[in-house]
Amino acid sequence: MNVYLDNAATTPMLPEVVEAMLPYMRDHFGNPSSTHQFGRRTKTAIEQSRRQIAGQLGVEPRTVCFTSGGTEADNMALHASVDQLGCKRILTCATEHSAVLKTAEHLGKRDDVTSGLLQLDAAGKVDLHQLAITLSDGIPTLVSVMHGNNEVGILQDIEAIGQCCWDHNALFHSDTVQTMGHYPMDLGNMPIDFAACSAHKLHGPKGAGFLYVKDGHRIGAHIMGGSQERAMRGGTENLIGIIGLAKAFELAMSNMESHAAHIQGLKSELVEGLSASVPGIRFNAGSDRSDSLYTVLNANFPAHEKNGMMLFLLDLEGVACSGGSACSSGSTQPSHVLSSLGLHEEGRTSIRFSFSRMTTSACIQHALHAVKRIRTAAVLV
Repeated sequence: MNVYLDNAATTPMLPEVVEAMLPYMRDHFGNPSSTHQFGRRTKTAIEQSRRQIAGQLGVEPRTVCFTSGGTEADNMALHASVDQLGCKRILTCATEHSAVLKTAEHLGKRDDVTSGLLQLDAAGKVDLHQLAITLSDGIPTLVSVMHGNNEVGILQDIEAIGQCCWDHNALFHSDTVQTMGHYPMDLGNMPIDFAACSAHKLHGPKGAGFLYVKDGHRIGAHIMGGSQERAMRGGTENLIGIIGLAKAFELAMSNMESHAAHIQGLKSELVEGLSASVPGIRFNAGSDRSDSLYTVLNANFPAHEKNGMMLFLLDLEGVACSGGSACSSGSTQPSHVLSSLGLHEEGRTSIRFSFSRMTTSACIQHALHAVKRIRTAAVLV
């Protein structure tokens, strides 16, 4: 049996999403910028997708800009804030995705821009009191804090953070890649200026996503070229990806509560099974807290002679999981998230299990048996 427990890295596309995309692969191929009927048909499909997504988020369609995914959306928000909206400082967290951390670092090298890290409390949450003190100096600032951490699952209170930013005339961006389609979001009534989404995190296709830009912010092209996406992103639109994104988003939003209950039950099952079979195991950022992302479980295993090969051995057992962000795979350095939270400990190893609506109890039981076999089998010498 092969079990996929790496859904924070990517999710399998749903059959309904594939079916929605197929006509635009086979029949409706016109360039959306063309004025003839072939182009008008595909342009209409893109705008219908935009209206559908915007409606489900409680915002105007013009606030949704389609991108190639979350990384581009994050980059677009940070660059626009500095280049076009007058921000002179970017504040973010040490636990952010590299799409934000590296972009903030890059922009902070400019002569007129600085970047810095926000203070986190013992639970890895943004210290709102310290944030308010920092913002009170009046420097035009963008604050960028992800909603759900992709490695350990910490959920930030983005409404409280956003309100603090707005109270001090700062802009607020949130990388909502791990939570969009998994948690209710009424962006039109939230104190948020930018939010990012990636289709392949919610059973859509890779290479498609969007950036929400609060109504009233006028930003120019992040990618220069034609006037596509209301002149915010040049280049022929990824028609097929946008269609798939819209369908995946529709399915995610319409069955959110039942999906959440199903996945939380599986996460609890894995927590209970690991706790019973692995003495000394810990769960980074908690295991069943209401402020922990229900799709992610980061398990910290005690010292063991096979720790260095756990991921490889689990793969041989047919269990796909990860040590952290897929974007950082192959790195020999400890996870920057675990290190910044003080959760990296020599001798112990952390493994991220992540779930989706397609995960079953049989998957969890297979993973538990695999862990037990690996940690109890004799080492060959």
